Amino acid sequence: MSAFGPKMPTFSQLAPGVRRLLAPNPSMMTGPGTNTYLFGREEIAVLDPGPLIESHLRAIEKIAAAPIRQVLVTHTHPDHSPGAVELARATGAELLGRPAPKGEHQDATFVPHRVLDDGDRILIDGIEIEAISTPGHASNHLCYRLLELDWICTGDHVIDGSTVVIDPPDGNMTHYLQSLEKLKNLNCSALLPGHGEIIRDAERSIDWIINHRLEREEKVVAALGENPDISTDRLVPHVYKDIDKNLYGWAERSLLAHLLKLEDDGKAECIAGNWRSTA
Repeated sequence: MSAFGPKMPTFSQLAPGVRRLLAPNPSMMTGPGTNTYLFGREEIAVLDPGPLIESHLRAIEKIAAAPIRQVLVTHTHPDHSPGAVELARATGAELLGRPAPKGEHQDATFVPHRVLDDGDRILIDGIEIEAISTPGHASNHLCYRLLELDWICTGDHVIDGSTVVIDPPDGNMTHYLQSLEKLKNLNCSALLPGHGEIIRDAERSIDWIINHRLEREEKVVAALGENPDISTDRLVPHVYKDIDKNLYGWAERSLLAHLLKLEDDGKAECIAGNWRSTA
């Protein structure tokens, strides 16, 4: 066990034509690091080259051992996409994904050569990949379905063993829950997350996240009822009693996402920076 969760192998062959390379960026937010996936054998598509770490980009090229034709990203957070532009420049590959929205935690360097929409398909070395629009964690988030294997690469939409921060205004809790239901209804056989190991029981994992978020929402409603006219920073300890206080800053961002969802649902309102229940 490492400081950031279970130790993962740096390189794994997951299936014929599907490989995973772990970026050397472990942290509290990324767990063991960002998973980079390589698809194909004679020609290669790379998904999520991760942060701009020269040694990792060179390792991708070495493991590919074939021309890299496409570089895809799930979303433009700094642990997933900054390496994409440099890898595409070095290899002549096409950049695919969705442009970065405005925001402090977005990688503005990522400008795709081709913008992918929900249902668009990519063919690389006989492997067909379908883009799935899954906004919520990020407004431009895409998952990618490997159609023959019926596996879905989930980026940060679903990760192994934890939940992700939903950070407004780009992060949206309503959209996130809707996208989870969308992914669940695809009934895939496994999930390849952006952080952590393969998730074999996809439905169970997605159900756990949905239930966890809805239970947290219930705690928010209860806390608002007991503490009317309260700011988000003072509300955090009432809602997140189960987490380390060092994480309260990030928890406040997801709390705000819950509050904005409740506001949209007509169950909460914000007046002069303080929140109250309207239920």
